Amino acid sequence: MLAVVQPEPVHYLPIATTVLSAVFFVVLVRRYALRRSGPHLLWWAGGIFTYGLGTGLEGAITLAGNSVALTKTWYIAGALLGGYPLAQGTVYLLLRRRTAHILTALTVPYIVLMAVLVLLSPVNIEALETYRPSGRILAWQWVRWMTPLINGYAALFLIGGAILSAVRFAGKTAGGARAVGNGLIAFGAMLPGVGGVMAKADMVEALYVGEFVGLLFIWAGYAACVRPSRAAAAGSTAGAAGAAD
Repeated sequence: MLAVVQPEPVHYLPIATTVLSAVFFVVLVRRYALRRSGPHLLWWAGGIFTYGLGTGLEGAITLAGNSVALTKTWYIAGALLGGYPLAQGTVYLLLRRRTAHILTALTVPYIVLMAVLVLLSPVNIEALETYRPSGRILAWQWVRWMTPLINGYAALFLIGGAILSAVRFAGKTAGGARAVGNGLIAFGAMLPGVGGVMAKADMVEALYVGEFVGLLFIWAGYAACVRPSRAAAAGSTAGAAGAAD
């Protein structure tokens, strides 16, 4: 039996996040189409797609009600794929292509394994709430404690890469905008992570806020990073984590 929890205004916030994600996804795909190069751009576009998929499922649960299938899909899209593709884009930008391929070969099978475990896990149907998804429905709760490994990997490269780039650009005469942009990206990427930790403590509303505000900061950082490159030259590139060059 579903635990009845009436939706509040904050439960509709993922709908706005999904719309923003869709627009941002189109922006990144167009950027890649114009440049005709850069696997990092495709990874970043994929990251924004999965970001929006996760929030889209949250919105669907608010509007139509919850189910085991929706919650499990939400867990895979959010907890497993929320930040990973964005981080992998930074991996392809900052590291050698061979190293990036090796890291991809190591991490993708782990994510696939985790997704299979989530799908196979029995469920605690009493933990299924009407309008709020939660990993608490998984009877195999040990699966939830395997996700920090991939989330830590994502944080290391996405947040760490942006901070490193911000520091590097801060020391350059013409790098002020990109230093600020990468700083915004790093901060924005932290917010869904903080919300995810709070969601494990049954405060999924904090995740909704973190996803929305975090995306705003990431997009603002993106805009700050690409603006100077466009002004300088149409085809210039920059080694900034999070900059969609």
